[in-house]
Amino acid sequence: MTTAPATAATSTAVRKPATMAQALGRALRDAMAEDPSVHVLGEDVGTLGGVFRITDGLTQEFGENRCTDTPLAEAGILGTAVGMAMYGLRPVVEMQFDAFAYPAFEQLISHVSRMRNRTRGAMPMPITVRVPYGGGIGGVEHHSDSSEAYYMATPGLHVVAPATVADAYGLLRSAIASDDPVIFLEPKRLYWSKSDWSAEEPEPVEPIGRAVVRRRGTDATLISYGPSVQVCLEAAEAARPEGWDLEVLDLRSLVPFDDETVCASVRRTGRAVVVHESTGFGGPGGEIAARVTERCFHHLEAPVLRVAGFDIPYPPPMLERHHLPGVDRVLDAVARLQWEADWTGTGGAR
Repeated sequence: MTTAPATAATSTAVRKPATMAQALGRALRDAMAEDPSVHVLGEDVGTLGGVFRITDGLTQEFGENRCTDTPLAEAGILGTAVGMAMYGLRPVVEMQFDAFAYPAFEQLISHVSRMRNRTRGAMPMPITVRVPYGGGIGGVEHHSDSSEAYYMATPGLHVVAPATVADAYGLLRSAIASDDPVIFLEPKRLYWSKSDWSAEEPEPVEPIGRAVVRRRGTDATLISYGPSVQVCLEAAEAARPEGWDLEVLDLRSLVPFDDETVCASVRRTGRAVVVHESTGFGGPGGEIAARVTERCFHHLEAPVLRVAGFDIPYPPPMLERHHLPGVDRVLDAVARLQWEADWTGTGGAR
């Protein structure tokens, strides 16, 4: 796997608040400026600059042949990207919303994920598929899905979800530079989150496949990614008056999965809760919990728990606050962990 080189730091760079949307746009611009084989395509990415204005200004700077508006046909967009990649280009595809990407699944599963293996490595598939995903913006059905489990279950794909402004820039640069196809999940409700960040002096970013600990703790590990990382950080602060010291781990990459960092954290704390917006049944948390249990069984003081979205199609905007995992649900899971540990330690019967 290849990663984008770090941008050279300059002593004159001034850090000022930047949004995740701005960092993503800058990552695309820098990649296009450095490598003429990088092309951006999708619905309304050109003149409009995308629904969320991530690609704003790219057509004006690089021309419509490098940042191209396409018809409303996701299968055709991704199929075009496959042909571009086969001829040596590095296409970056934007799917307007998570659930809008489903018509492109046939191309994704039959060609994008298999081409490098099918050709015994002779034909790389350097396609980055940007997918705005998740809830929290009051979007209606088909605009707020968390579809990461589908991509995780497709061998041949890398799956990435940034939770910070710095990671949005660094991980997108790494995704574009990768010779493997990357599903780049962009948390919509974090597009307008801000951080003191400068593209001229970016923070060091771990490569794809490495998790990071966002907050150190001793009593339990909250494992999350994307928009739920901030929820876990808020839960960790809210847990302090209860005497709980919670560690928060940001996966950053779902595939490849960083077993080493995750298990090191869980072995330290002895307890784990997986938090994500996707459904609980068949969701990413089941795989993560299984991996943790298999590798950390003798260190666990309680079962690995999951806090997830409900097993329903995404609800109307007025109900999404009940559907999405929040601080109270995370703290309830932590309390259950403590109860399980106490029950096990005293040998009590249920």
